[in-house]
Amino acid sequence: MTKEEALKKYFGYDSFRAGQEALVDGILQGRDVCGIMPTGAGKSLCYQIPALLLPGITLVISPLISLMKDQVTTLNQAGVHAAFLNSSLTAGQYRAAISNMANGQYKIVYVAPERLHTESFLRAIKQIHISLISVDEAHCISQWGQDFRPSYLKISDFTELLDDRPVIAAFTATATKEVRDDILVLLGLRDPLQITTGFDRKNLRFLVQKPQNKWNTAMKMVREHEGECGIIYCLTRKTVEEVCSELIKNGYSATRYHAGLSDEERRHNQEDFLYDRKQIMVATNAFGMGIDKSNVRYVLHYNMPKNIESYYQEAGRAGRDGLPSDCILLYSGQDVVTNQFFIDKMEPAEDSDPETAAQIRERERERLRKMTFYCFTSDCLRDYILRYFGEYGDSYCGNCSNCLTKFEELDITQTARNLISFIRESPRPYGLVTVTDALHGSGSSKILRAGLNRNPYYGSCASTPLYQLRQVANHLVLHDYLCVSDGDYPVVTLTEAARSILSGGQIFMKIAQKPLQDTSEKETSKAKKGTKSSVQGDMDRDLFENLRLLRLEIAKAEKVPPYIIFSDKTLVQMCILKPASKEAMLQVSGVGEMKYAKYGEKFLSALRDYSRA
Repeated sequence: MTKEEALKKYFGYDSFRAGQEALVDGILQGRDVCGIMPTGAGKSLCYQIPALLLPGITLVISPLISLMKDQVTTLNQAGVHAAFLNSSLTAGQYRAAISNMANGQYKIVYVAPERLHTESFLRAIKQIHISLISVDEAHCISQWGQDFRPSYLKISDFTELLDDRPVIAAFTATATKEVRDDILVLLGLRDPLQITTGFDRKNLRFLVQKPQNKWNTAMKMVREHEGECGIIYCLTRKTVEEVCSELIKNGYSATRYHAGLSDEERRHNQEDFLYDRKQIMVATNAFGMGIDKSNVRYVLHYNMPKNIESYYQEAGRAGRDGLPSDCILLYSGQDVVTNQFFIDKMEPAEDSDPETAAQIRERERERLRKMTFYCFTSDCLRDYILRYFGEYGDSYCGNCSNCLTKFEELDITQTARNLISFIRESPRPYGLVTVTDALHGSGSSKILRAGLNRNPYYGSCASTPLYQLRQVANHLVLHDYLCVSDGDYPVVTLTEAARSILSGGQIFMKIAQKPLQDTSEKETSKAKKGTKSSVQGDMDRDLFENLRLLRLEIAKAEKVPPYIIFSDKTLVQMCILKPASKEAMLQVSGVGEMKYAKYGEKFLSALRDYSRA
């Protein structure tokens, strides 16, 4: 069997996507590879196709039980013999899986890194030939990454125990240069083929809003996506509980996920979401890595996450099927304070010395600053993210809240001078909120108690709206005129650059001609109306619902998530092409020989019945 035949037979695709074929060829030629590919770009196929063609078995090292279960279910549905070895198995199930692996019954085995050095596993691998080791979520090996897992550092020790070193492949969706370098060195990759296909996900639309009332704004977004699957990320367990409870009170099908729930409840809630029994998942960042649900139409961050890597990974769970989807971030200043608190309370890695721990903490603070800047930039949001990962493209994407908003240039020189002068004349540093409140002329007890009303610049910006004062202050921080300290009580001080404004320099700031939330709401509504037409073309909506119901019926009978049967994208193609024969059905993307043998006739029958009706 050729790689093209395997691609069509088991996965239903006629051609490889960008980067896939080169990585597959590299592995088949016996070369180590490292693939940096965005979520939804098809990383899994890069090792699954070689696994089917190589003589021995492929070990896939994966960090999460949910990811392994999802991948194995998908492979078994496609007709590929696969299994996983992790703590979710009973002792009897684990022994049976180990025995089956030793007897060569599986082509692909997923294993948690913690299992690699167990006695039973090491005994079993002595009896088999391992052709390929694929390390999924490879960024977990780096202390500079957002999901560092010490167990990943022992992978290279495991490979050294093998009599014959297999090909080693590493894959991840988000990795800065430092993380990439760590992956290559710490996994011991030898002259690897390195391919980065680009981080851009053109089907995703990025929106940032700074609403006065987050709940009302979140509800508007949820209503815009009525009937569609979405994820709402919150920073704390308490916020998860509050948001989920309010959604349910308002009649929405929602569930929750965070580390405070029992293992059983987390598993149950996750399955409710994956199996489409619940449409909205409200969660902390404990949810999501490796979740392969393809029909998530929006990801809403109720709070700003701690860094761009985490944000892009979480936002990237939208639109994995390639259909248009929204990534919405609701910012407030408290998000920065909460993230700073988490960074300050970070537990250092077990083996790290105080100097390394301090470096990592400082790196996290710098990442938080860049995440905060993302929420305040007036530049293209997509371009900002891509530049963060070292990729340079157009400065206008036409598909983010900044590119969809009209800005005007505002001369903020006098306001900036008043603000800088106020800080200079203050007896000691204060927080940014205190400074802007005093500039606005607040008579709060805190300001009067501190004597800030005696500062010559107190109330000098009383005529400037407070929200705009805070925008100016954030702009000055963003462009290094002001510096905000770390710690539990961050205070603002002047940088050397601030002197240039006091000595006659001018400064301008782009502001939205209309409040951003109004513009975004209008654009969201406009884009939403256009989404179905752009996604579905001449698709018959009633037919699509019929096929979805059939898919759900099959999924319930087989006890698998509906998207594992066929993705929304595949159903859309069926509705547009309306295949009437096996040959025509096999032309639909995502329908291969194995899937057709299982489900093809049922879907053809549904299409015929609908045409007759």
